[in-house]
Amino acid sequence: MDTRLQLLRALKTRYQAAIKAEKTRILEEFILVSGYHRKSAIRLLNGTVTNGSQQRRSAPTRSVYGAAVQQALLVLWEASDRLCGKRLKALLPQLIPAMEKHGHLCLDPALREQVLKVSASSIDRLLKEAHTIAGKKRNRVVNCVSKSIPVRMFTEHERHSPGFMEMDLVAHCGRHLSGTFLWTLSLTDIASGWTECVALPARNAELIIRAVDKVQKSLPFPPLGLDVDNGAEFINEALFEYCSARCIALTCSRPYRKNDQAWIEQKNGSVVRKLAGYGRLDGEHAVKAMNQMYMANRLFITFFQLSFKLPDAQRIGGKAARRHDAPKTPYNRLIELHSLRSELRHHFDVFMLLTH
Repeated sequence: MDTRLQLLRALKTRYQAAIKAEKTRILEEFILVSGYHRKSAIRLLNGTVTNGSQQRRSAPTRSVYGAAVQQALLVLWEASDRLCGKRLKALLPQLIPAMEKHGHLCLDPALREQVLKVSASSIDRLLKEAHTIAGKKRNRVVNCVSKSIPVRMFTEHERHSPGFMEMDLVAHCGRHLSGTFLWTLSLTDIASGWTECVALPARNAELIIRAVDKVQKSLPFPPLGLDVDNGAEFINEALFEYCSARCIALTCSRPYRKNDQAWIEQKNGSVVRKLAGYGRLDGEHAVKAMNQMYMANRLFITFFQLSFKLPDAQRIGGKAARRHDAPKTPYNRLIELHSLRSELRHHFDVFMLLTH
């Protein structure tokens, strides 16, 4: 570019003073050396020579509205639930008198006239910085807690140690999720298949913690871990602190990977849905009836519901070779693993003698 400018300066004076035939010759030489288009070369040779690195400097824009107008618009924007410029412009004639009447805004006549006169595009320009700051305030507490909870896949469970349980919620909403309805909190032990269910009137973190605390006291083994999905009812600070205080490992599955919670998903179908069905349930009376039903069914599942377990599975070519153990009840599995609490073992043995 510098070479082109030097060549342009050398030929410009000669070109403007030459006759037509000489101008044609100079122009063709300039085009051949510089590579410019013919019309561009003519404009450069006829015009003034400028430095290519210099850019046009636009005149500084004069600010019509000062900081007072911007601050007033910010207050009005927040009061209007952060409307866009066009909607806020249409609302200002009604919003300003209403806020002044109730003492939320006090503008002198000159400032009030300027605020009412500002255009929609100027409103967006003056509130551009506020829009940027407001967009950065969307971090949720759940995201902070989720970083402290490790993700566990279905292959990483401690299958041979009772106490590591999966937990899930089942909605009794019928065909639609609107309104209030019952939820069932279900927990199942991976090693033994021991399953506990509690009916809840709503999906609430505090209710879930109370239910977990109630279930924990009735378990025949100490709880060592809880594996949950990524719902906000589980991934929250309250449940995280509850588990941390009791040395319970809280883990979560991968999003949209139901196979990570295969044990609890199977119990949701064979226990909860088989008993409660898919209809809509709500009200305190339904909660009491559901809990009574779960308490009675709990003994049936524990002592009389045999289930298989899959200790080993191998894929040979295109076929999967699965080896299941003998069918056993959750009670028998705990007896074999020697994990039954001593204070409850005698109670369960008496129960088994009475039922037989």
